[in-house]
Amino acid sequence: MSLKPPAGYGTITAANPAAVQTSKDLTFTSRANPQTSQPVYPARISQSVYPTRRPWPELFSLTSFSVPYNYADAMARIKHNISYFRVNYAMVVLLIVFLSLLWHPVSMIVFLIVLVAWLALYFFRTGPVVLFNQSFDDRLVVVVLSLVTVVALVFTHVGLNVLVSLIVGVVVVGLHAAFRVTEDLFLDEETAAENGLVSVVANQPLRPTSYTRI
Repeated sequence: MSLKPPAGYGTITAANPAAVQTSKDLTFTSRANPQTSQPVYPARISQSVYPTRRPWPELFSLTSFSVPYNYADAMARIKHNISYFRVNYAMVVLLIVFLSLLWHPVSMIVFLIVLVAWLALYFFRTGPVVLFNQSFDDRLVVVVLSLVTVVALVFTHVGLNVLVSLIVGVVVVGLHAAFRVTEDLFLDEETAAENGLVSVVANQPLRPTSYTRI
């Protein structure tokens, strides 16, 4: 006696088109477009392109300081605060360097010349830094300007002053960043993701998928 399997048995019904669409939505948007060979993501203005100076009262709010719970908490605060107050911290360090040059007029003149570059390329710029049709990240601009400042001042024979002032500046910034609480400081999504403070994928809500029953 031959047994025929019921119709449709062993055949998998095609998935619901909505499920296919959902799987496409969950694909990373950093995938390259085969036609343009460019990453597929919406054009956004990043905070790393346009540095933002935070209000000084927010930086020095006495009610916003507390002792970190442990080393991990201190490092998390430092990472967050440097991302949030990086323009203010750069100004503080430059001020400390300037104060160390008060008795060196030639070095002060050189510093003021370099300061013009800081103002034009970092503090007060209204667009990205573009050279040879290539835009440069905010952090790279800071590194280059810092190196130019140090090298220019070292050639005026104030290397020891610059070294001591940089150490003092790093200590001041580190202490402030470690003791400044971060609960009231909110970074935009892209800046937080760039600094590893949040996971972009984890923050995207997953929509339920639907499949046709077999």
